Amino acid sequence: MVPMISRRRLGKAICVFAVLAGTQRISVAGGSMAKESSHDPDALQIAYPKTKRGPVVETQFGVSVPDPYRWLEGDPRTDKDAAAWTDAQQSFATKYLSNLPGRDVFRRSLASTFEYVRVGIPQKSGDRYFFTRKVGRQNQPLLVMRDDAGQERVLIDPATWSKDGTIAFEEWRASRDGARVAYAVQDGGSDWRTIRVLDVATGKVTSDVVQWARFTQIAWANDGSGFYYSGYPGPRPGVADAAGLINHAVYFHRIGTPQADDTLFFATPSKPGRLNSAGLTADGRYAIIYSTDDLVHADVSVVDLKQRDHPPRVLIQNATDRWSVIGNVGTKLLLMATKGAERSKIVSVDLAASKSIFIDLVPEQDSHLTGAYIAGDRILAIYFVDAKSEMRRFRLDGSPDGVVDLPGTGMVRAVFGELENREAFFVYASFNQPDTVYRYDVETGQLGAWVEPEIGADLTSITVEQRFFRSKDGTRVPMFIARRKGTVGPVPTLLTGYGAFGSSMPPGYSAMLTPWILHGGAVAIVNTRGGGEYGAAWHEAGRGLKKQNSFDDMIGAAEYLRASKMAPPDGVAIYGDSAGGLMVGAVVNQRPDLFAAALPSVGVMDMLRFDKFTGGALWVGEYGNPAREADFRNLLSYSPYHNVRARKPYPAILVTTADADDRVVPAHSFKYIAALQAADLGPRLLRVDTGAGHGAGKPTAKVIEEAADMLAFAAHWTGLKLR
Repeated sequence: MVPMISRRRLGKAICVFAVLAGTQRISVAGGSMAKESSHDPDALQIAYPKTKRGPVVETQFGVSVPDPYRWLEGDPRTDKDAAAWTDAQQSFATKYLSNLPGRDVFRRSLASTFEYVRVGIPQKSGDRYFFTRKVGRQNQPLLVMRDDAGQERVLIDPATWSKDGTIAFEEWRASRDGARVAYAVQDGGSDWRTIRVLDVATGKVTSDVVQWARFTQIAWANDGSGFYYSGYPGPRPGVADAAGLINHAVYFHRIGTPQADDTLFFATPSKPGRLNSAGLTADGRYAIIYSTDDLVHADVSVVDLKQRDHPPRVLIQNATDRWSVIGNVGTKLLLMATKGAERSKIVSVDLAASKSIFIDLVPEQDSHLTGAYIAGDRILAIYFVDAKSEMRRFRLDGSPDGVVDLPGTGMVRAVFGELENREAFFVYASFNQPDTVYRYDVETGQLGAWVEPEIGADLTSITVEQRFFRSKDGTRVPMFIARRKGTVGPVPTLLTGYGAFGSSMPPGYSAMLTPWILHGGAVAIVNTRGGGEYGAAWHEAGRGLKKQNSFDDMIGAAEYLRASKMAPPDGVAIYGDSAGGLMVGAVVNQRPDLFAAALPSVGVMDMLRFDKFTGGALWVGEYGNPAREADFRNLLSYSPYHNVRARKPYPAILVTTADADDRVVPAHSFKYIAALQAADLGPRLLRVDTGAGHGAGKPTAKVIEEAADMLAFAAHWTGLKLR
């Protein structure tokens, strides 16, 4: 795909250890730091809450690595010292943020961009349609059933579960006959799930309770007798919050029986760190099992449920390519595969044959295949054409059959279709169009909105364009830019990206970022290497030892925005969450001069210990193993926590996290902000949400409050003048 570029030398990472080791002047309560931007009219002196330092120093591969804030790895919900420190940081941030002049303006704007009906992709079971619906600023979506007469009934309303909206339902699935719905309950943003079952006819919850589900699908047996799910063995002290997660397995729960009687369906005891999940083909005959070590490459096994006494048939073992099952036509299984096709292709294998022989059905095309679905007697394939969605049709023999005319420049996701059912659904969105469910008649080609969302904001004023720039090594990188129509000259710009795990960032609607555009700013989404916009090679070019490419792409984007005068020299803010938060931290350390503000959210900031917490070991395949010398030196070269540079002209930084995040634990953000504040840099704020996690299931009220703080902070430091 693209060549690897040179990375920063290890010495540059080691030289900043003086900050962590304590040789630089520390800004603590009573200390001060003059602000560094002309946008701050008061030039306030900042006295940070006091942060104690510990003596921890570890030597790895001959390198002494200080970790003075190791004690902040304590869970603030149970550790008194961590809780006191977190409370002090939150009070400090609240006082600062509450005085920002744009906070209330953005809160009102966010209320309007969230003010629309969001309908999820409908699942048809029997003669009933099941779908989620979230109206305006409801904290959590409803689960709704529509019968064949068009009558609707609310089945689940999470608002009745908690006063603050922090209890949500996430994964759900209706049985094939539509008689029951199994749904997973999420509390306080945790990745742990409790699965319950609803009887659709009576509207009552049954006695079935499944606990300790995590990273799960819900797959009903064809006869409705029970469902398959994934989870961990019974509780171990601390497993949810501190330790690595092991022995993930697939179980079958039979309706009306206690969880203790659930059947172990599939496990990998010889590889206890793996994630295992199961889904069923649409006809219910085959169980498809995925088993992964790194969230990217998965082994694939198949169980013919007509022959339960047979062991799983392994189709893909020790996968180095990417495989995912589309569905089946009789005994022929259709899969997407990158084997011999970096941009992916569609293959078939006959399960009736004793030997698995894969035959190319739809060869690799000119663009990246991101998803494929069987609907009616056609395959609907979603391709990225320079990171924009295009839907192409193929017959079941793989021959081309035209394209589906999409509404504009945007993204398609969440397609639902079944063999011999001419009706298909998909969700489409763009910067200037919120998520919209479309119904597509495969036979006639008729396309129309199933639900037309009405929104309280004027999205017709937004225009979207795609630009390309050259990264440090000459690689051509795409970027989407959204601004108000008629915008002339440079305007403050929010720059964002992700660039990890092969995840792509097409131009979709963001209720959080849209107010920035409506107030005259621009939003730029960069499709960095490490993502999946151009296939497997694009991901590999920003993964592991090549991770610096992702950061160079973001740096190149910021340089382009300034050089092309789309953004003023002191008017770029950088934002990202999770792996995107890592990106923000790394890029700001490397090129602080490019940004007026930085907004790293729930970021992975300690790259030498990320594998020690919850499911962090699953990321080793993406980032590298800190216990391996080559990986250690690479991780050390960009780890945000370890590369804070003392007395450099850093941008203003607002770090956001949540106390119940058990995916990227808040300790990452805690240690990072402590290092920033110790380096005599300001303003450096930490905002901690309570009763929230990594993002899924977060109440809308909390989302709006957090977004208002982030946007107001960025506006203040980039000079965005609010309308």
